[in-house]
This record gives sequence, structure tokens and C-alpha cells, in this order.
Amino acid sequence: MSGEEEGQSWHWRNTMKTVRFFTFDARAGLFVALLLVHFRIWTLCLMAAMLMIFYVLERKGLSFPAALRSLRVWLIGTKRPGWIWTRRRKLEDTGS
Repeated sequence: MSGEEEGQSWHWRNTMKTVRFFTFDARAGLFVALLLVHFRIWTLCLMAAMLMIFYVLERKGLSFPAALRSLRVWLIGTKRPGWIWTRRRKLEDTGS
């Protein structure tokens, strides 16, 4: 690919990047907006706590949705519930 063609298609590489609010995930901007609308000490503390949580998650290499999935796995545990016999996978011979 020549330099000119690469310059025309560079934006496609950035389409799956997370949206940023300064240095945080854009979902943290919700708490900043909440603080701007309802400025109280408890909303300031909530915003600071959530920004710290987002910071810690990003330092560990997790996005917010991945952290929620990880929390769900931690709460549910590693043992999966059993399937009823009609939904279990069956061995089939499809070769002949």
C-alpha cells in the first residue's frame, strides 16, 4: 500500500478504540456531568471515586465492559449450572 492510499484509510484503524474523556473512558464523563448538574459534596466524592475506579481498571488493562464481565464471573463462580438432558451436546457421526 502506498503512502497516499494509507493516508486515505488511516481512520479505519481507530474505529474500535474506546471514546476518551480526557484520559478516562467516556463512561466516566457521566459522573462529571452529574457533578455539573447537581453540585454537592457527595456527588463530588462519587465522581472522584468513580474516576479512581476507572483509573485502576485501565491500569490493570480492563475496559469497563470487560470489568463488568469479570465481576459477573467472580460473583457467580467457576461452576456452571448443569444443562438438562435435552440441551446437552450429543455425539454424532457425520462422516458417513
